[in-house]
Formats: sequence, structure tokens, C-alpha cells
Amino acid sequence: MELADLIEPGAELRRLGDGYQFTEGPVWVASQGCLEFVDIPSDTRWRWSEERGMEVALSPMFKASGLALDREGRIVACEGLSSCVARFENGHREVLAYHYRGTYLNSPNDLVTRGLDGSIYFTDPDYGRWNDWIGLERSKPLGYRGVYRIAPDGELHLVVAEDEFDQPNGITFSPDESLLYVNDSSAREVKVFDVEPDGSLRNGRMFASGIGSGVPGQGNVDGMECDEHGNVWVTGPGGVWVLTPDGEHLGTVATPEVCGSIAWGGEDLHSLFLMTSTTVHVVRTLVGPPPLPGS
Repeated sequence: MELADLIEPGAELRRLGDGYQFTEGPVWVASQGCLEFVDIPSDTRWRWSEERGMEVALSPMFKASGLALDREGRIVACEGLSSCVARFENGHREVLAYHYRGTYLNSPNDLVTRGLDGSIYFTDPDYGRWNDWIGLERSKPLGYRGVYRIAPDGELHLVVAEDEFDQPNGITFSPDESLLYVNDSSAREVKVFDVEPDGSLRNGRMFASGIGSGVPGQGNVDGMECDEHGNVWVTGPGGVWVLTPDGEHLGTVATPEVCGSIAWGGEDLHSLFLMTSTTVHVVRTLVGPPPLPGS
């Protein structure tokens, strides 16, 4: 397999919008036929569709970064300013997680929903406590950066060891949800875990390492998605790196600016949306996201 086998022949990046400060968190909302994403520093959630173009969906967003849909199609956000994971429905915001064992979370960053049972996994680096640009400068009482699971009953579980990651960031499942990939922007690597039936993780191991320089602004591991064949698409130097299920680097989808996150969408789910810093682009692919288990 080559990268050319995954990209639509002749496909080029199409710019959908510009003038943002730092775009993140794309999610395709099929029920509305639109893409939603955030511009973190401006604290705004945007919406794009072919029919209406760009429009503001919601503001403020508590400096949200990652967005995802739960099993009922509701938007769930990781908020850097409030240190919460929150769900939005019909104009109401419901906090799902904000502390662990009595201590506030750092600043939830990215998340993914498990189709099997609806539990939500999220990463918790401390970026949102660094400065006012993506959160609010403040102390870091938790003392470590973890990965968590919000169970269907609402209980919060730490699913990796406290010292497993330096700055956990992007997170995604394999097509059958038997594997969970988590990347570490600071360590420049992607790890993979086996997912147990009860949602716990085991057998953490290296999947890919040495991706990028680790220097902000030069392109680092950040947003990450799995396609229907199990290839891992992860942001990195030059754009979006495409890795086989064995970790082989097939090639890079080049972007004009640093790319922070990606998501598939469009009517056939073969449009790959790219959050490229101050702009938003899309490119057509021959693959799409995995179908939900059991669908």
C-alpha cells in the first residue's frame, strides 16, 4: 500500500476558511450535514457546510480544544479554561468530568467515544494551564498528565499509569475498538494499548516514535484518526503523517501551515478536514473513518 492508494487521484487541498488564530477539534455532525470546529484563542466554535459556508456556532467555549460526538450525536468538548469535559445539547452545557479523586483535572485536550458502550476516553495534558492563549495560566495541583475514561454510569477512571505520558494529546480507536492509540506531543511518539471488555487498558507499547522535533510551531504529534483499514493518520512535521497498522510511515499529506487536528466528514465521509493553524482545509480521500461497531 502507498499513500497514493488512499488519496483521491488529482485531489488538492481546498481552503474553506481563514483568519483564525489556532483551529482545532474538528467533528462532522452528520445529522446537520456540517463540520464543527473551534478557534481556541478566540473562544469560538465554528460551523461549516457547503450550503451556508462558515458561521459562528457558539461562543464562549471555555477555550475548548477537542470535540467529539457521543453515541446520541451530542457534542462533547474538552475545555482548557474550565478544566472540564462538557456535553452540549439544545443550548445547555452539562459537565461530565472536572476532577479526579478530589483534585481538579489539568486541562482536557482531546477525546474519543467508544461505540461499544458509549464511554468517553480523553487526554489531560496541562497546556490549558500555561497561558491565557489556550486557557488560563494557573497552578497544576494534579501533578501528572493522564488518560481517563468516563464510564456509561458517569464514573471517572484513570486508565494509564500516572507516569505513562509527559503530555498526552491525540487519541483514537482502531476500527474494531480493540486498540486505543494515544500520542504524546512532548515525547514525539504514539503508544497503543489493548482495550479490555470492561474498558480498561493493558499492554501499553510503542507504536511510532521520533515524529517531529518537539518544538512548538514545527509540527508535532497532535490530532489523530484511524481510517477504515486501520491506518493511523497523525499530525506531524509537514502535515499529516499516514502510518500503517504496523507503524510504517506511508507518506505525508502536506499542508501549508502546521496542522493540529483532522476529521473525516462530508456526505460520503471521504472528505478529510484539516485544521491548519489560521486556516481550514479539506482534501478528498479514498478512505473514510471506521463504521461504528455493530453498524
